[in-house]
Amino acid sequence: MAYKGKVSVITLGCSKNTVDSERLMRQLQLNKIKLTFDPNQSDTVIINTCGFIEAAKEESINTILNSVALKNEGKLKKVIVAGCLSERYKDDLIKEIPEVDVYFGTENYEGIVKELGGNLMYELLGERLLTTPSHTAYLKISEGCDHPCSFCAIPLMRGLHKSIPMDELIREAEFLASNNTRELVIIAQDTTDYGKDLYGRQNLAELLNKLSEVKGIEWIRIMYAYPSKFPDDVIKEIKNNPKVLHYVDIPLQHISDDVLKSMRRGVTAARTRKLIEKLRNEIPDITLRTTFIVGYPNETEKDFEMLCDFVKEVKFDRVGTFTFSIEENTSSFILGDPVPAEEKQRRKDVLMELQKDISLEKNSFMVGKVLKVLVEAVEGDFYIGRSYRDAPEVDGEVLINKKGIKLQPGNFYDVKITDYDEYDIFGELNN
Repeated sequence: MAYKGKVSVITLGCSKNTVDSERLMRQLQLNKIKLTFDPNQSDTVIINTCGFIEAAKEESINTILNSVALKNEGKLKKVIVAGCLSERYKDDLIKEIPEVDVYFGTENYEGIVKELGGNLMYELLGERLLTTPSHTAYLKISEGCDHPCSFCAIPLMRGLHKSIPMDELIREAEFLASNNTRELVIIAQDTTDYGKDLYGRQNLAELLNKLSEVKGIEWIRIMYAYPSKFPDDVIKEIKNNPKVLHYVDIPLQHISDDVLKSMRRGVTAARTRKLIEKLRNEIPDITLRTTFIVGYPNETEKDFEMLCDFVKEVKFDRVGTFTFSIEENTSSFILGDPVPAEEKQRRKDVLMELQKDISLEKNSFMVGKVLKVLVEAVEGDFYIGRSYRDAPEVDGEVLINKKGIKLQPGNFYDVKITDYDEYDIFGELNN
């Protein structure tokens, strides 16, 4: 018999976890289990944890402890823990926090649904209950990772690379489009590896092409593209397919060959520069986003200066920076954590200050241009939207003065850019 109380799912961590939670929530919904987005209104909470870096682990543990406290006070009947932290540290968690009713690992939809008296509907596993605005949805095209990056624990939690069959992804995209999704954000641990296990080759370009044929989908955005084997046919698809945005997120992590070698990234500074040059030559208006890790154990001051010079030289459109987090059972663990936390933070601050100036300059070039903008919300005196240059949650926004106009969130509008700051741009409706 299906659970009679109200269930809330708390999602921590990355967009991949968001997709997992959305799939789980849809399965619970199909089993007539009542859902609420407010944990305070629920009888049971399911915590989808993150275990990627120390800060994420701390957040997950604190969330578990808070929920257990509510259970002890009689405000919750059941606490279920799932996801990456639970996959990686299940035995330790059972020992340290036994008040949790049951622990599951990653993607154990069947176990969680059965725990609540339901049955997993495999044929509908691609359906989701969106927690993002309906016009934008993440599409997770694979799970796990085959790369041996020294700092990363993802393979320990998610296993090796497993592509989702193309026909299943098309059905999922059609389901999303039928629920008013207009933008697909392509995610995975490495999107460029898509298909190699199923089709014997990297097959992201074909997938992008087929997704672009789904009625209702207008934007397709590529995230988490690994730099070492970036497929040429993906560059062509971005260039030639009007629905594939001129935007790509390529996490580079560093530019020093010594650091890249120790990180086991499988790429050199020279190859990285060649890829960036090729992308910009083929697609002159492409927006390039990347992320870097500072404070890696063998990153010297000279290496860091090299990274700063690289950022000033290349002028990425978007940059995210993380400080190194030592992770047990990764190959970098033996290197220790010799860079003090204060120095890591200093390097991060320096790099982001450089990028702020670059972002300001880049945004200044937008003034006078007309951009297609997906409006998402209304805040104060502005409609808030995004152009092709802006991925949800991590990039800037387009602010449109709402005086005298009425726009509908979820729709596209042509907006003329009139002003800018370090991260956002401002505009008016282009009539």
